[in-house]
Formats: sequence, C-alpha cells, structure tokens
Amino acid sequence: MNKPPIHPYIILFIGVLSISTAAIFVKLAGDAPASIVAFFRLSLAVLIMSPYVLWKHFDEIKQINQKDWIMAGLSGVFLAFHFILWFQSLSYTSVASSVVLVSLQPIFAFIGTFIFFKERFTIGAVLSLVITITGSVIISWGDFQISGLALLGDILALLGAFMVTGYFLLGQNLRKRLSLMTYTFLVYGTASVTLLLYNLILNQSFTGYNGSQWLIFLALAIIPTFFGHSLFNWTLRWISTSTISMAVLLEPIGAAILAYWLLSEPVTWSQWLGGSIVLFGLMMFIFSTTKKVKPKITHAHQKQ
Repeated sequence: MNKPPIHPYIILFIGVLSISTAAIFVKLAGDAPASIVAFFRLSLAVLIMSPYVLWKHFDEIKQINQKDWIMAGLSGVFLAFHFILWFQSLSYTSVASSVVLVSLQPIFAFIGTFIFFKERFTIGAVLSLVITITGSVIISWGDFQISGLALLGDILALLGAFMVTGYFLLGQNLRKRLSLMTYTFLVYGTASVTLLLYNLILNQSFTGYNGSQWLIFLALAIIPTFFGHSLFNWTLRWISTSTISMAVLLEPIGAAILAYWLLSEPVTWSQWLGGSIVLFGLMMFIFSTTKKVKPKITHAHQKQ
C-alpha cells in the first residue's frame, strides 16, 4: 500500500468541514425555492462530472442492464426528494435542528434493513434507537415552543432523513456492481431529471437569480459534494467505514457553529440537549452495529 500524499485524517477533517457548509449555503440562497437550489446543486455536479465519467466509464454505462437503470432511477427520485424536503426544512427551522434531525438516516436505514432484509436488532441498537428518538423529541418540543413553523421544519427534516434512507437502500445492491463514479453519475443524473420535472410542474423559475445565488448554487455542487462525500470515499482506502461514520456525526456540530458565526443563529437549550442526546445515540448505534473484525487495509467502494 503506497503511503497517501496527505494524511487521511486531514482529508477527513476537510470532508466534515465541507459537508457542514451545505445547510449554510442553502440558507444564504435566500428566496430561491428549495427545489431550485436542489436542482442546481445536482445538475451542476453532473455537468462537472460528465467529461471525466463519459471518458473513463462510458463502456461501463453501455453495459448497464434495464433492471439496474430502474434501480438507479428510483434511487435518484428518493435523493431528489431528500434534498427538496431537507432544503425546505431550513426555511422554517434552524440549521442546528435541521441538520441533527436529517442525520438520523442511519437509524431509518437500520429499521429498513430489519423490515426488508430481516436483519436482527442488537440490544445496543434498540437502546440507541430509544436514545435518538428521545433527543429528537426534545429538539422538536423546544422548537414547537418557538413556533409551529419550526416544528414543521423539524418534520420536513425527518422526512428528508427517511428519503435519503430509501436512496441508500435502493442503491445498496446496485453499488456492488457499478464503480463509484458511474453509480454517482447515474443517481445524480436521474435526481436532476426528477427535480427538473418537479420544478416544471410547479412552474418554478430557472432564471432571475442574482450573481451571489448562482455562486451559492455552484458552491453547493462543488464543496459539500466533491470536497465532502468524494473525499470520504478517498479516505476509505486508509480509514475504516465506522471511523468515517463517526466523523460524519460532527456535521451537525460544524453546521451549528458556522450558522452561529455566519448567520447569527443562536442554539437553544433544547437544541443543545436534544442534539447532544441524538449524537450520543448515533455514536452508540455505530459502535453497536459495527462488526468486530481485525483491522485491515480497506480498498472500499462505498457510496457517499
């Protein structure tokens, strides 16, 4: 194994910082509709990826069968609605509440694997599930004291977590047969088409945004996408999946700090308490569901 040019943990830190900016950029997009922000985030990402993917992976794309195209399409639909719901939630509730609640995806995923794949719950997983639900209730109760709209934002964030779970579960099997770049390109592409149709149906405008908003759309396509999730995939060669999963849990903390500095969003006591409980529950969940195997160098090919 060649030594990496940059220490993997430095790259991991950059990745966490990058994904923490997503909610901030959405807030800074101002009056741009959530579905439009989501469309430009994904479509610009696809546009940037296209030359490389079509050059290096065109033969692989030609060999994809009809079933896998359908799976990629469904996965893209779930991803599109994940972004619509999550981005819309940021119009009603704070960055801190929204990002913590949308981070509950691992819990939804485990419930999904239990229902569809008959995977058994461990005692630790059940306990962590109860803890995260308790934390979520505290956040939502505190937000409801602020306003009903804040609670609506929390609900949308939870629905966003549910949608991204569908995206992962549908792509789980597909990802085993396709390279990372091809899989990501197909799913982002189908999600972009879904968002295009969604915006056309709602008669949303694709033009009329100012220069700052266009820069934000581009920043969303590049920073949380390529400097976030793509860097996580790079680190998988040297760092375990469970370590990266733990690092991703720092996103709500990073996002809340950035929101405080850049948007002057205070963090309420219920967000501090509930968020801490949720993150503790998620950490416990990761520890309880990580298979105990001997450490080894990973040439992993996991999505995100």
